[in-house]
Amino acid sequence: MTSINKITKKIIEFRDAREWKKYHTPKNLALSLIVEIGELFELIQWQSDNEIKNQIERIKKQTEEEISDVAIYLFLLAHELGIDLEETIPRKIEKNWLKYPVGSLSEDTIKWGKTEKN
Repeated sequence: MTSINKITKKIIEFRDAREWKKYHTPKNLALSLIVEIGELFELIQWQSDNEIKNQIERIKKQTEEEISDVAIYLFLLAHELGIDLEETIPRKIEKNWLKYPVGSLSEDTIKWGKTEKN
């Protein structure tokens, strides 16, 4: 498996070879991330979960490309902000394990994405 930092380095090399760094401000990268998420969403918009599952093979290549675009902009944004995702993602996962221990939430305690603890 290739590390996030190695992938980020390849993305930076691609960007720098084209002299695009001047466009890659945090604001522009965050906006580009939103655009790419929108393009991903377009593939499944107006469909039920079952409809999406039934057509996944048909849209898999497009979905892979859009998810990759989202990851590229996310990695670029993290790089520009000096955030090491290889350090912060495991830390966030551990924090979530502590915040949401197994069995701590049930359908009865979750309302509109909020728990009674919030």
